[in-house]
This record gives sequence, structure tokens and C-alpha cells, in this order.
Amino acid sequence: QVQLVESGGGLVQPGGSLRLSCAASGSIFSFDAMGWSRQAPGKQRELVAQILTGGRTDYPDSVKGRFTISRDSAKNTVYLQMSILKPEDTAIYYCWASTRDGDYWGQGTQVTVSS
Repeated sequence: QVQLVESGGGLVQPGGSLRLSCAASGSIFSFDAMGWSRQAPGKQRELVAQILTGGRTDYPDSVKGRFTISRDSAKNTVYLQMSILKPEDTAIYYCWASTRDGDYWGQGTQVTVSS
């Protein structure tokens, strides 16, 4: 059983930055992939960033160049650095992990971009 705990959400003005953290209970080095998805009110959950076990990262066009995913295997933590935030980035952000035992999700952290 893997537990994921997100932190770092909050209120930020348009154009600002925020860093989310996701602490895992297991060794992230053994995970097939980790990532972040988000869900805005009335919309489907969408992927915003993922990092594969070999280190490759993927982003949708909507966040490419603004969001960066990284990991610290020693701390079993994955980060999402978000910059040039827009009101449309407002959503609940979820951390997830894909492992040989299944997929796991965190409880989510709210990010609100507003002036």
C-alpha cells in the first residue's frame, strides 16, 4: 500500500508561482511513474505532468514551458513547480503513482489563481 500526501497548494495571483510537493510512503525509485493531475469544477480530471522511472517527463501543451515536474528519490518526494500561473490553472491537484501493485492517488490540494 502506497500513501501519497500532497502539500503546497494555495491562493496565488495570475503570473505567480507555486510549488507542490508529494511525499510517498514507499521508495519512489521502484515506481513505474509518478505524476500530477488536476480537476477543475465541472471538468474531467486531466494529466498535467508525469515523470517515468527512467526520468523522462511529459506535459500537455496547456502547461508545457510553465510547469516542471521533478523528484528527489532520497526524500521519496515528487515536486511540481508551476510558473506563470493563469486563472484557468485553478483546480484541485492530485499526485499519483503507478506501481507494479496498482495505481495510487493522493487526497488532492487546492490551487486557486485569482487576483
